[in-house]
Amino acid sequence: QVLLVESGGALAQLGESLTLCCKSSGFAFFRHVMHWYRQAPGKGRELAALITNAGGGYKNYADSVKGRFTVTRDNAKNTVYLQMHSLKPEDTAVYYCRTTITGVEYWGQGTQVTVSS
Repeated sequence: QVLLVESGGALAQLGESLTLCCKSSGFAFFRHVMHWYRQAPGKGRELAALITNAGGGYKNYADSVKGRFTVTRDNAKNTVYLQMHSLKPEDTAVYYCRTTITGVEYWGQGTQVTVSS
């Protein structure tokens, strides 16, 4: 059974940092691209960052988070991370990790990040 479990969401102040974790199980984690999405209140889900499989040599970020967020992975721990710096109120959202395995999308339950000004 594929499971993705996010953690690390919290209430933060403007300019602070948070690190989100997504612990995975039930599949060969190192073979799969991992994504971080976010969904702000009243808005659709948007891609925040992705990291390729194996060595994670390729990363991509939404323009809104570029330079502030960093995605990394630890294949030994089956975990992908999202380090978020210089947080802004507009970063307030539920953050989800996602992967696709043989054409099927899997999502975690999400973790809430709230940034107060």
